[in-house]
Amino acid sequence: MGLRLQRQLVALRKEDKIGDVLLLLEHSPVITLGRNGKAANVTASPEMLKQRGVELFECDRGGDVTFHGPGQIVGYPIFDLRGFSSPDGKRKTLGVVEFVRRLEEVMIRTCADFTIPTKRIAGLTGVWTDHAEAEAKVASLGVHISRSVTSHGFALNVNTDLSFFRLIIPCGITSKAVTSMEQELGHALDLDAVAESISRNFGTVFQQQMLWVETLDALLGLSVGVPMRKPVELRQMIEEDDSTWA
Repeated sequence: MGLRLQRQLVALRKEDKIGDVLLLLEHSPVITLGRNGKAANVTASPEMLKQRGVELFECDRGGDVTFHGPGQIVGYPIFDLRGFSSPDGKRKTLGVVEFVRRLEEVMIRTCADFTIPTKRIAGLTGVWTDHAEAEAKVASLGVHISRSVTSHGFALNVNTDLSFFRLIIPCGITSKAVTSMEQELGHALDLDAVAESISRNFGTVFQQQMLWVETLDALLGLSVGVPMRKPVELRQMIEEDDSTWA
């Protein structure tokens, strides 16, 4: 349902029938290969993937290979970048690099809300723990833009089972580990609380009012919205063809 809903909302946004939308959800276990992905970075055999209950899909987002699953919040911002000017005010449309930097800023602020210091690393996309001796990725990003409308987005490891990342070379990077908010803090977090933090920080970073709605019908009457069921409920909504993350 998640992927179908994303596609439907992208079409509606392109037709200017809805405002900017942020979908927040969880996926069942899946490995996705982005447009630049290398199959060799999936190191597990088909038999091992089947044993772990992990599906494998290709998708049209940027980036290489990554994993999505329970305990991880995936966000699909469906934004028309023509509604956001560049930071210097010289362009009326936000560029893709600037958009990705803003997504990273949302993740950095969200981690800070839970006392986890994070940072960017020059030359790499995503958000990393701020440990000079052992930097690890806590949030990955991969976006797709068509006619200035974004889709796909980010994945924040909250209570994610990190053993799944041993099935791949995450993002094709061998020199950096993957971590989660749970691993950094030593205890599991309330996914609802993290989702609310993400929503709040999106509003701040993108200077948008964030409204929560749960149905497409309700969204059609709004200029700005966050169509979201709580992650634990969304987990039960995911169907087989919704696993093409991004």
